[in-house]
Amino acid sequence: MDSLPLNQSLSHLKLSPKLFTFPSSFPSQQSLTLKPNHTNPTSFTLFATQNQEKQFQETQKTLPKNNNFENFNEDESYGEVSKIIGSRAVSQGGSYGMEYLIEWKDGHAPSWVPSDYVAKDVIAEYETPWWNAAKKADDSALARLLAAEEDFRDVDAVDSEGRTALLFVSGLGSEPCVKLLAEAGSNLDHKDSSGGLTALHLAAGYVKPSVVKLLLELGADPETVDEKNRTPSDLAREILRVTPRGNPMQFARRLGLENVIKVLEEAIFEYAEVQEILERRGKGDDHVEYLVKWKDGCDNEWVKAGLIGEDLVRDYEAGLEYGVAEGVVGKRVGDDGGKIEYLVKWTDLDEDTWEPEENVDPDLIKEFEESQLGMVGNVEAQLSLDGS
Repeated sequence: MDSLPLNQSLSHLKLSPKLFTFPSSFPSQQSLTLKPNHTNPTSFTLFATQNQEKQFQETQKTLPKNNNFENFNEDESYGEVSKIIGSRAVSQGGSYGMEYLIEWKDGHAPSWVPSDYVAKDVIAEYETPWWNAAKKADDSALARLLAAEEDFRDVDAVDSEGRTALLFVSGLGSEPCVKLLAEAGSNLDHKDSSGGLTALHLAAGYVKPSVVKLLLELGADPETVDEKNRTPSDLAREILRVTPRGNPMQFARRLGLENVIKVLEEAIFEYAEVQEILERRGKGDDHVEYLVKWKDGCDNEWVKAGLIGEDLVRDYEAGLEYGVAEGVVGKRVGDDGGKIEYLVKWTDLDEDTWEPEENVDPDLIKEFEESQLGMVGNVEAQLSLDGS
């Protein structure tokens, strides 16, 4: 038998609505026959990263040649600050900070200065519009700030918790803001410093399935983990487990969480045909896994029971064995009730066997029927030629 029909139902997921605290931890199925997808799209992420790097390289070219940037020297006096004209996030030892490009009133070349050496009111004047726009998911305001001609702003600027604007707008569920920031070069997999959460974690945790889907399409990694070693899917499942069942007030929340989980699982797993189940391990509904052999020859893998077609699992538990069909080579009417049977050639068996129609892959039957029609056509053509 070539393959079994897949169970087409998947879980759905959704997250908590309490925004702007963005905690490092949240209060805290059925599926297809799937296999890990190790070729998630990354081209957009690469483009965005390159775009961001280019942004800082271009700053050197856009200022006059006699006005090159300098690194800050705390022992040197630069005079009075005119204004901040750029920003960049810096990371050291797992923590984040900010540096600002300062324009000096005395005409000194603009310099990158750590935030600790810049007056708080000067920083607030520059940063407040940015963070207000991010925390309100105001895409128009973000677009204006990013479009400022003389502002070399880092789209991945961080707050005191290492969070970027992308994390805020993802938790708020704003698709326009996510697109805008991604196009500007935002790091889709940036982790905050208070829990290692990414934009996907925030979108999953705050139950924003459409943003989860968008981030995945843009190239965000669904398998990145936070400080508790949880993927975005793990986080959503954790929240779903503690969300009360049978409460009408929680129905939409549970449905949303299930939808989020579905979107994330589809990104991690691709549809694939299982040749056979080899072994089983684990106890309880949430811990059973099966060692599967893939039809395409990839390495055997342990897969959660919920991600394997129900028919395949049921037949394995019943002790049925499977083979891989190479093709259909014959057809007949069976003795019992006149049902159609097909002669199947197996890749792992020496002898062909007659199988009832329901045990044979429909695609193999279709190929066989089409080949028979072709043979009939060839015979008719040959007879026509002979007759002439």
